[in-house]
Amino acid sequence: MSLPLSTERTRIAVLDDYNDAAARLDVWSGLPAGCAVDFLPEHLSDQDALAERLAPYQAVIAMRERTPFPAELLARLPELRLLVTTGQANASIDVAAARARGVTVCGTRMSRYAAAELTWALILELARGAGAQDASLRSGGWQAGVGTGLDGRTLGVIGLGRLGSRVASIGAAFGMEVLAWTRHMTPERAAEAGATPVASREELLERSDVVSLHLRLNAETRGIIGAAELARMKPTAWLVNTSRGPLVDEAALASALRAGTIGGAGLDVYDIEPLPAGSPLLDAPNTVLTPHIGYVTADCFELAYGDAAEDVTAWLAGRPVREL
Repeated sequence: MSLPLSTERTRIAVLDDYNDAAARLDVWSGLPAGCAVDFLPEHLSDQDALAERLAPYQAVIAMRERTPFPAELLARLPELRLLVTTGQANASIDVAAARARGVTVCGTRMSRYAAAELTWALILELARGAGAQDASLRSGGWQAGVGTGLDGRTLGVIGLGRLGSRVASIGAAFGMEVLAWTRHMTPERAAEAGATPVASREELLERSDVVSLHLRLNAETRGIIGAAELARMKPTAWLVNTSRGPLVDEAALASALRAGTIGGAGLDVYDIEPLPAGSPLLDAPNTVLTPHIGYVTADCFELAYGDAAEDVTAWLAGRPVREL
């Protein structure tokens, strides 16, 4: 059974608060008296350093899956009683181990389609190069290269859940032929998103001009795009990933980009985050890279951190909400 937090003095850590985005919100003002919130902007990937830093806290609020909480780390946090993750699921938290230690794990809501919108920002940047054109104009140049139109091209969506369906429907609005593949595809599900189902992932890869990934990371999907899959793509095609980094073999992707096996890539997620300085993706050609900002919008943070504060308040009252 979970042990309650003390209402006399509850120390709360908000992790990975890049740009002080959480600290600037007013959502924390409604926390019960006795709560002290510390906002930690630095990302700690070393487990020893993380265990030492979090040792005094009874409650921790994690941002998505940036900071893993495996069983061995939880065992080193004897004061921890409440662990909140933004979002409704977090594969980086060992929820069973937390429960066994009397730690309640709760989630939050997040904006529904922010990642789908970023998917299209990456696709459009690959297609039209607005960033490069802006840089050229500001440096005294004029038109820097020739863009690619999307009307009549083929968009392949791997994973047709909530976000994949939104990306597919936008592709249809651009006049693209939209193909979709998932292991449990039905014609009805595809039709709702304006997509045509294909029999195999291989067919989708071979026919698409843009391949966009929208899958949850698990044992079946890890490395679903590797060297063999990249070799099936058109040499002019683009790969876009705003879901989870390990869906793609990064070394194989960097090699394919350098060899011209595919035309380019738009990535928001990576195997290791923040992306290490020595990553081969950083100097791979024809790439648009963003630092996992699919969910990083003001309205999303307001919603998620507001729910996180509510999670703490409800737990202190003995009535936890949104338990995972």
